[in-house]
Amino acid sequence: MNIVVCIKQVPDTNEVKIDKKTNTLIRKGVASIINPYDMHGIEAGLQLREKLGGKVTVISMGPAQAEDVLKQAISLGVDEAILLSDRAFAGADTLATSYTLAMAIEKIGITDLVICGKQAIDGDTAQVGPGIAEHLHFPHTSYVEEIVDINEESIRVKKKIEDGFELIEMQLPALITVIKELNQPRFPFLRGIFRSREIEIPIWSADDLDLDKAAIGLDGSPTQVVSIDTPRVDVEAEVFSGSPGEQVEELLRELSRQKIF
Repeated sequence: MNIVVCIKQVPDTNEVKIDKKTNTLIRKGVASIINPYDMHGIEAGLQLREKLGGKVTVISMGPAQAEDVLKQAISLGVDEAILLSDRAFAGADTLATSYTLAMAIEKIGITDLVICGKQAIDGDTAQVGPGIAEHLHFPHTSYVEEIVDINEESIRVKKKIEDGFELIEMQLPALITVIKELNQPRFPFLRGIFRSREIEIPIWSADDLDLDKAAIGLDGSPTQVVSIDTPRVDVEAEVFSGSPGEQVEELLRELSRQKIF
């Protein structure tokens, strides 16, 4: 079974800083990691390969530094890694990104299953995975918490919903996006670490893909960030003194004054 896992390099911080001029993330000086949900996608691919045989390929679109997360994926045991990197890809929204990744998957060749994390923690759109499936004309489902069964022709999964789950069966090739409940990602192993240090990650540019260059990067992005701001958190507090009983009485008086009850 040929499995492709799409991964993204994201900042390893909750304190994301924004460039006010370009409305993009400031990545310089910030450590990067594999998007946490994508780690579960890698683990799912490796488990399926161990069960069914085949190959796991990871792909990522980003700057040259994204090679680091691809090498981390190699250290976990994936077979191949590909970086899509070109200035022509810069400024891509989710539509242009999903199109570019889909064209790369077509170049890879016969693919039985594409796995993505449910969303990236730096964008939280959850749109790229389904977008890839639409470009490839693959059936797809999101929020997969369990792969119930898979064979050469079909896959059956549990899709998490608000009050339970849906059992969904799709014909292969297909795409799924996964959530953290699916599995526990493994740690790198020694042989994988050595291999990741030695391997040369192939870099594909726009010229390497059979795509419409008007549909990639900024030109292919119908949605653009006009402005972005960090939410302001203004907290006002009032401290009541005295004995516990006096504090409770004062609190009740204040709530009554504000007509909260």
